[in-house]
Amino acid sequence: MALLWSLLFIDPLIILSTIFFGSISLVVSLFDTTGRTQIEVARVWSRSLLLFAGVRVTVEGISKINPDASYVFASNHLSYMDTPVVLSHIPVQFRFLAKKGLFQIPFLGTHLARAGHIPVPRENPRAAVKTLTHAAEIIRARGTSVLIFPEGGRSRDGELHAFKEGAAYIAIKAHVPLVPITVVGTRKVLAVGSATFRRAHVRLYIGDPISTKGLAVRDRETLTASAREQIAAMLEKYS
Repeated sequence: MALLWSLLFIDPLIILSTIFFGSISLVVSLFDTTGRTQIEVARVWSRSLLLFAGVRVTVEGISKINPDASYVFASNHLSYMDTPVVLSHIPVQFRFLAKKGLFQIPFLGTHLARAGHIPVPRENPRAAVKTLTHAAEIIRARGTSVLIFPEGGRSRDGELHAFKEGAAYIAIKAHVPLVPITVVGTRKVLAVGSATFRRAHVRLYIGDPISTKGLAVRDRETLTASAREQIAAMLEKYS
């Protein structure tokens, strides 16, 4: 019964936390145009969401990541909770590639744009390629990293689906490693189509960074396949 009552109060706390930290982020953006401080605010927000949702996270392989280096992270995508899990547990400055529609949502869109996250126009392939090139330029110019969900959206059945080649394209153009990461358990916390948060133990596995040294854009299919193979292997081992 105590658990039931606690679950009833999770959603309002998460909403209030989002409004609170979102407001702080907007204020901070007036003084810091780099987006770096906003990312740190977002990390605190992410930790609050996990706390209120009763999510415990175990991370494996974090030693493979140099906090001062730049990467393209490619992750499987099971739930909206994937973002706070990754954001709060990978200690690098990174930005997200997100569908353009999110940037048109009041308040949220302003936050995403001011923090330096990158909108992807899915309906226009030519514009999408320009966006990927722009993301690679941002990595080189600012020394930041990028997170992409290469399945293109959340998996509705919990299975790993085909990967788009955007992550590999950016990594090759930016001359940085592509890092596969695997999230296990977030679907139990917040399933696709559900508005109910459930307590769960989530696991985050960092794969082996894949070097892009010597690769050309034409090698993006092979690089994408290598990243997907690592994630599929980690899912098979740990799910």
